[in-house]
Amino acid sequence: MEGAVSRLGESKDIAFRRLQGTERRLAKNSSLREQYVAFMEEYLNLGHMKMLEEDSQGSIQRCYLPHHPVVKEASTTTKVRVVFDASCKTSTGVSLNDVLLVGPIVQEDLRSIILRCRTKQIMLVSDVEKMFRQVVVRSEDRHLQCILWRNSPSENVRTYELNTVTYGTKPAPFFGHQDAATTRCG
Repeated sequence: MEGAVSRLGESKDIAFRRLQGTERRLAKNSSLREQYVAFMEEYLNLGHMKMLEEDSQGSIQRCYLPHHPVVKEASTTTKVRVVFDASCKTSTGVSLNDVLLVGPIVQEDLRSIILRCRTKQIMLVSDVEKMFRQVVVRSEDRHLQCILWRNSPSENVRTYELNTVTYGTKPAPFFGHQDAATTRCG
């Protein structure tokens, strides 16, 4: 893994340009902006990311992930969520997703689950809230999941480390299924 990570290049500039693009989009839609800022504040308040002090950034090469809103109008819970783009290429043409391993498929085939469930009288289904965000990333790997953020274009841009598994990274579905409740019949 260390050898693969060394292939990552500079990513802060592209993350900053993409942040500016997101800010322009948010400036055009106050409702979207409010929901986006609320999402990021919740992320911070729940400890799913932490702000880095300028002097603590040191000589560690960080991988910065651009982020943008995804709007799901049909959702009854969260209409807007922030997606982190781990497929964004760094200056070497290699993205974080290019160097991450996926992991095996651990979820059963949906067709098998549905067919098995039809043979039982009771079926239990659950949805784990903020599933990926329940899995903590090792502190020594968090420098690979940094973002740039500010609540308003009038503020200084700050660096944050994401502390939990991030949707948008290639192994996220594997980690989420490892710790999530799954549908079981019988």
